Amino acid sequence: MKLMICGKGGSGKSTISSLLAKEFAKKGKKVLVIDTDESNYGLHRQLGLKLPQDFTNYFGGKKAAFSDIMAAPDLDYSFFDKRWGLTDIPSEYISEKDGIKLMAIGKIHEVGEGCACTMGIIAKQFISNLDLGPDEVAITDAEAGIEHFGRNIEKDVDAILMVIDPSFESMKLSDKVEELGGSIGKPVYIVLNKVNTKNGIYMREGVHDKDRIIASIPEDGDISFAGLIGDELMFEYAEIKKLAEYLTGHLK
Repeated sequence: MKLMICGKGGSGKSTISSLLAKEFAKKGKKVLVIDTDESNYGLHRQLGLKLPQDFTNYFGGKKAAFSDIMAAPDLDYSFFDKRWGLTDIPSEYISEKDGIKLMAIGKIHEVGEGCACTMGIIAKQFISNLDLGPDEVAITDAEAGIEHFGRNIEKDVDAILMVIDPSFESMKLSDKVEELGGSIGKPVYIVLNKVNTKNGIYMREGVHDKDRIIASIPEDGDISFAGLIGDELMFEYAEIKKLAEYLTGHLK
């Protein structure tokens, strides 16, 4: 099962990715979390892991990988010459604990090093070339917004989870994500996040197809504080359990 978690910045993509990964691991799944957000420096902390080395370095680093792309006919360069499984990922590009592996495609480290396009191409090709067994799950934590759709990183995922927080921007972005996901034949499911008694009704009413709402995660000050200080997320929620069960039952 390959999942893409998307949403606007601050919506809780990484929180949902982390909690869902931990829930799948508790169910005996082997989980790979793929960090494709070049500006996210908190996901590994939420998982209780060290930030692994940039996977882009496997291909010589960002500049070398970019040069390979530019030198290829029609800029069509393939970084993979075979299918990969979870065990094929070199250990130096993985952090691992309790059945969860984390890989980071790449981060921005220096001023002027260029855009993240190269890392987007590598992410797309890696997800496309990744083979998973029946008890394996890959969760991709996307960069904020919808630029990843422009790179077609969703091409080979099984489903897209759109995380909506209580903001006008997030509600409107969900409409676009539903449109873009539908255009490539990918199911888009909605996860409402930071829900309370005041905003919950409005958030639900703002979703056009309410059947797509498969989880409603309550607002929680403890999670917010853990995110502030960079603590591992050790919380359990009935809604996360239901979310994992729903995805397991509806996706193969």
